Amino acid sequence: MITTSKIWLITGVSGGLGRALAKEVAQNGDIVFGTLRKPEQLEDFNQLVPGKTFGLELDVNDHHRIPLIITHILDQFGKIDVLVNNAGYGLFGAIEEVSMDEARKQMETNFFGALAMTQSVLPIMRRQKSGRIVQISSIAGIRSSPGLGIYNASKYALEGFSEALSIEAKHLNINVTIVEPGPFRTDWAGSSSVRSEQVINDYDVSSGELIKTINGYSGNQPGDPVKGAQAILKAVESENPPLRLPLGKMAYNGILEKLKSVESNLKLWEEVSINTSFE
Repeated sequence: MITTSKIWLITGVSGGLGRALAKEVAQNGDIVFGTLRKPEQLEDFNQLVPGKTFGLELDVNDHHRIPLIITHILDQFGKIDVLVNNAGYGLFGAIEEVSMDEARKQMETNFFGALAMTQSVLPIMRRQKSGRIVQISSIAGIRSSPGLGIYNASKYALEGFSEALSIEAKHLNINVTIVEPGPFRTDWAGSSSVRSEQVINDYDVSSGELIKTINGYSGNQPGDPVKGAQAILKAVESENPPLRLPLGKMAYNGILEKLKSVESNLKLWEEVSINTSFE
């Protein structure tokens, strides 16, 4: 089918920012394929904006199913204009508390899932000589916090390959935008988060305190998912989309604080750092 509408593929649209973005995009006139892990969720998404939103069953960790999803979209519309890697969850726990199995599961979903999806759409976008890839990262992808170390690692990894990709694919008219939300009113701190099985009391005043704070404001975060979705849509439609798009005052100010901290550290140790060359 030939259409002038953009074809979007958004992972993780059962709620939160992913669902808000899907609705905003569809109401804007584009077509959205959204992935959901449970088959009973599909029809509800189909009815979000009837005729514009289409649910697809997929766990991003099932890499062998991704080509089937891609083929299904191409058979109908022959193109994919925008990929949004939104599926993910938060793992809470101090570094010592988190097991290797818990850490691997976090990386599988937040990093390898996004990498597999990205690699699957790149051949299509290369043929089209056009495409937009939106990676839903976090303020945690650029600034670390106690109790979120492994989640930080998964988002740092996402940002690392995405920044490289933005350079590799720029000449092919494929643009990458890394979205870095602060706290938004979603289920991220609730049902979309996991606490490490092991809890060590010695970390109560550092990791434990922050985890308690995050869990305490779940459902009352300052960020509005609808406004966040509108900001992402604006970036995607821009002729010059940003590489990084912080969402919310906390994310914006947090990144500025991180940059100032890095600059201060560099200046303090400048002489030691640069005096390492052969004479």
